[in-house]
Amino acid sequence: MGSGNPAGWRGHLRLQYTLRAGRTVGVDRHEGPLRVLQPLYPEGPGICHHVLVHPPGGVVGGDELHLDAHLGPGTHALVTTPGATRFYRSDGPTALQRSSLVLDAGARLEWLPMEAIAHPGCAAENQLRLTLAPGAEAMGWDVLALGLPAAGQPFDAGWYRQHLEVAGVWLERARVAAEDMVLLNSPLGWAGHTVLGNLWFAAGQPLEPARREALLDAGRGVIAAHPLARTAAATSPQTGVVVARVLAAKVEPLMGLLAEVRGAWRQAAWGLEAEPPRIWRT
Repeated sequence: MGSGNPAGWRGHLRLQYTLRAGRTVGVDRHEGPLRVLQPLYPEGPGICHHVLVHPPGGVVGGDELHLDAHLGPGTHALVTTPGATRFYRSDGPTALQRSSLVLDAGARLEWLPMEAIAHPGCAAENQLRLTLAPGAEAMGWDVLALGLPAAGQPFDAGWYRQHLEVAGVWLERARVAAEDMVLLNSPLGWAGHTVLGNLWFAAGQPLEPARREALLDAGRGVIAAHPLARTAAATSPQTGVVVARVLAAKVEPLMGLLAEVRGAWRQAAWGLEAEPPRIWRT
């Protein structure tokens, strides 16, 4: 697939979560091809599960997708997607996906989209910015797969720019270009792997040392028992952030590992069971 509509799609989704009599209520407003399905409550009224959908099925050069989510005090939302986000080949314009997530005191967010696939020849930028009030906490992941190696389409042209930020606390930016063999093949880079995953836990204030260590120990325990243990690790780059990173040759085992760590962190941080979103089981 090429660059598609020269003007590009424009999509803007706004999500507002409020707590009403113990129930997290999500209200959405959308413009263009970006929206959420009916809210689900498989864990009871306190946690709202939302599935984010983009009917065109992929993002091409010139497309811009913007998501703004605001979680009010005491709310808990889980946002996921039904499948991968595909960044297709571009004839020049950049495809942009930007998410801004703002959490008030006591709010919790789980940001769990399926992987992003950078197709050969894409020109793509994926931005995520979290703003956390003291007492707010969020957990989420970012998974990037380069090319379609199983279909004989390696990532041999194009670039993908990634931006992950907890405002005022933690910032990671990277540009992955097909011609950057040092980054893609070096033992200090991707080491020949084609899938990279980051799972993060972030708080609006420094985590208590015992709690921070509990998250690290839980993550490392899961990693040590997994077949991808040699290319995975859990670290804490800042006192309010814990990160698990994984490199792999395929998406499925990497996502499986991140889902296990997410479950362990959910229990360690919030005392909640590892309830998978219903759409993952269909």
